[in-house]
Amino acid sequence: MAKARLSSYHGRETTSEDAAMAPKSALGSAPKTTKKPGKKAARTLNQPMGGNVMLRPAAPITMMRLPTQPDARGLDACFVGIPLDWGTSNRSGARFGPRQIRQESSFLRPYNMATRAAPFDALQVADINDVPVNPYDLKDSCRIIEKFFSEKILKYGCRPLTMGGDHTITYPILQAMKKVHGPVGLVHIDAHADVNDTMFGEKIAHGTPFRRCVDEGLIDCHRTWQIGLRGTGYTAEDFDWCRRQGFRVVPAHEIWWKSLVPMMRKVRKAMGKRPVYISFDVDGLDPAYGPGNGSPEIGGISSMQALEIIRGCKGLNVVGGDFVEVAPAYDVSGNTSLYAANFLYEMLCVLPGVPYR
Repeated sequence: MAKARLSSYHGRETTSEDAAMAPKSALGSAPKTTKKPGKKAARTLNQPMGGNVMLRPAAPITMMRLPTQPDARGLDACFVGIPLDWGTSNRSGARFGPRQIRQESSFLRPYNMATRAAPFDALQVADINDVPVNPYDLKDSCRIIEKFFSEKILKYGCRPLTMGGDHTITYPILQAMKKVHGPVGLVHIDAHADVNDTMFGEKIAHGTPFRRCVDEGLIDCHRTWQIGLRGTGYTAEDFDWCRRQGFRVVPAHEIWWKSLVPMMRKVRKAMGKRPVYISFDVDGLDPAYGPGNGSPEIGGISSMQALEIIRGCKGLNVVGGDFVEVAPAYDVSGNTSLYAANFLYEMLCVLPGVPYR
């Protein structure tokens, strides 16, 4: 009688007989041993927990059910959450984003079947939990975030992929990035430019991060692309400030019904080999795809276009990325968080050093 087949996380099939005889770790979450180019010593790589080891709704709630550790020591890339939403101006709830994104990420598998990326075959990846932000003080939270990224992630040469949290968090992350990389190029997907000088008289809020980044020289304005901007504004010139700084602004209506592969060729040419950061606000998506957010705008990009943008960053020196503003309470299906988990995984797949099978 033919042996039943079980899917494996290691590029081969496992039989039911294998399953009966093998230790639990052999069915998809066993660490891999690999060698870094030019080094003799082998290292053991973390693997996501397989769906044949533990049912997907079960086990620890970590990104892709990866192991956890307190900092990024020894890691090439890490997932980290920032449960902050006291910078929002409309619907709050993004503080619950990291937990729900982790929950939905249990459905992900390690190999990218479209691009053939195999990040867990070469990179050491873990979930380093959440930044302990201060829920009573937004400015202090920014200080905590910058310090956490500087001392627990970037000092180890690790590339962070961050689960928000509202878009305020990108500002302190890029403060930390500048200390290591200098001003970074920016691929920013969003419905809003987030370049207000103040909101209710405050310099720090989810609508001001990229104004502060320009003020402090955290981003290279001539290597900054804002994609998907749209909606109503306070003046007809709301996006013109960005253009005056040198940003390339791509309004959503200019890319309706289009593949973004040609646009991403232009992005790659503009970015060159210097460091690049990806910041993706869920409201960049049309709310038909991502309703679970605090500031929805009609007429956004599709999930397929979002994939084209992130996959189009392959070959760039991506030093980190974030996915922000997921507010799970406004999407009881969980699909918005599932999108976020997938797009963060896609960012992992385009990091330098990822092999393609």
